[in-house]
Amino acid sequence: MSPDFWMSLMRRVCFLSGAAILAVGSASAQPLPPSAASGTVSAAESSSSSFQLVAEDGLDGSAARPSASSSGGSAAGQHTGSWKHNLASNYALEFGGGFNGPTSGTSNYVTWGGNFTAGGGLNFSKRFALLAEYQFIGDKLPGNLIAETGANGGHAHIWSLTLDPVLDLFPKSANDLYVTGGGGFYRKVTSFTDPEEAEYCSYYYCEVGTVNQVVGHFSSNQGGFNIGGGYQHRVGGISGDGRMKLFAEIRYLDVNTPAVTSSPNGLGTTTVAAGTKLIPVTLGLRW
Repeated sequence: MSPDFWMSLMRRVCFLSGAAILAVGSASAQPLPPSAASGTVSAAESSSSSFQLVAEDGLDGSAARPSASSSGGSAAGQHTGSWKHNLASNYALEFGGGFNGPTSGTSNYVTWGGNFTAGGGLNFSKRFALLAEYQFIGDKLPGNLIAETGANGGHAHIWSLTLDPVLDLFPKSANDLYVTGGGGFYRKVTSFTDPEEAEYCSYYYCEVGTVNQVVGHFSSNQGGFNIGGGYQHRVGGISGDGRMKLFAEIRYLDVNTPAVTSSPNGLGTTTVAAGTKLIPVTLGLRW
C-alpha cells in the first residue's frame, strides 16, 4: 500500500476520535432536569431552615419552652414545699397555768395549790388533736398531817406525763367548746419542812435568815387519768379564724397513789390514804 493510503487512514481516525471526544463533553455539560433541580434546591432550603430553627431554639426558645425534666423538678419542689408547709401547720402547742383543789376524799391529805401545763402534738383535723402533756402540781399539806410528823410545814408535788386527745365541738366557730382527757405516768412526792438558818450574801454584805428545808419525805410512782373540758376563743386572723386560741378548762384528776404509813427520816409516824383526786383549773394559750 502506498504512503498516501496510510495518510488518508490516519486523517479519518483522528477525525472520528475528535468527534467522539466532543460528543462526550457535550453530553456531560447538559443541564439537570427540572425535577432534579427542584429536589436539590428543596434539600438545601430544608437544611437552611433546620439550621435556623436550631439556632432560634438555642437562643430564644429554651426560655419559652422548659424541658420535661425541669418541669418535673419544679413540680417535685412545689410538692415537697407543700408537704413541709402542711406538716408545720399541723403542729399543736399549749402552755397554761392555774390552781387546783382536792376532792372531799383527798382534802385530809392535800390542800389547795397551783399548776403549770405544757404540751405538744398534732392537729389531725380542725376538730381533733392529740397532745403529749407535762404537768406540775404543787399543793400544801393540811395542818393535822404536818402535826403528826412534828414538822413545821410541808407540801405535795406531782409531776405527770400523759397522752391527751382534744375534741373540738364547734371547730369553725371563733368561740368553741371542747372535751379532753387521757392518762399516763404520775410521780407524787410528799415532803415535810422545818425552818433552818441560812446565810444570804449580796455583792456588798451578808445576812442570816431562815429558809424551809426538807427534813423528810416519801414518794410513789404510779398511773393515773384525767378528764374534763373547756372553752376556747380564737384570736388573730381576718375574722377570728387564727390558729392561736385562749382557753380555760377544768379537769378531774385521779392519781392511783398507794396508801402510806411512814416515819419520814425519823419524824413522827403519819398515814396517808390511797388515791389522790384533784380538780385542776387552767388558763392558757393553744395553737
